[in-house]
Amino acid sequence: MIRHKAVEIVVRSLTKSDIAVSANGFMSRDLHEVLDRPSNFYMIGSMGLASSICLGLALKKPKKRVHVFDGDGNILMNLGSLVTISSLKPKNLVHVIFDNNAHESTGGQPTNSSSVKIDLLAKNTNYKIFKTDSEKSLKSILIKIKKINGPILLLIKIEKSKYVSKRIDIEPTLIKTRFMKAINS
Repeated sequence: MIRHKAVEIVVRSLTKSDIAVSANGFMSRDLHEVLDRPSNFYMIGSMGLASSICLGLALKKPKKRVHVFDGDGNILMNLGSLVTISSLKPKNLVHVIFDNNAHESTGGQPTNSSSVKIDLLAKNTNYKIFKTDSEKSLKSILIKIKKINGPILLLIKIEKSKYVSKRIDIEPTLIKTRFMKAINS
C-alpha cells in the first residue's frame, strides 16, 4: 500500500467534527488532494512539529477527535513529542504515522525507522499501539480505535511510490484562518 491510498482510507474514517493536522511535504499534499476541508491544517514547513501542534489542539479541544498525519521522518525529527503527548494523556489524540523508511518528499533518503522501531518507542511512552501494512487490517483498526481513548498511535507500514499529489494551492494565511474558524465553530 502506498501513502496516498493509506491516507485515503484513514480520511474516510474521519467524522465532520474531527480535526486533522498533516506533516509537511507529501503528507499534506496527499491529505489536501484526498479531502480538502477547513478543519485540516496543512503544515507547509516546520518538519517534525505536526505532532506538537496536534497535542495543543487536543488539549484545547477535548470534545473533538484530533488526528495527526505524520511521516516516519517527521516523527524521528521530534521524538520528544511522544513523551510529552504520553505524559499529558489526551484521550482525543490519534497519531497516525505513515512509515516507508524514507524522506520521500525530499528525494527518498532513508530514515532510521528500519532500525528504530517507532511503535516500540511509543509503547514505552504508554500510547495505545496499532500497527498494520494492509488495507483490510487498516480498515478494521480504524473501526476499533473509534471506541478507544487515546493517545493512540497507528503505525502504517507503506511502500515508496512514484505518485506525487498536486501542490497545495491555498495560501498559508488562508489555511490558518479557515482552520481557526472551522475548529472554533
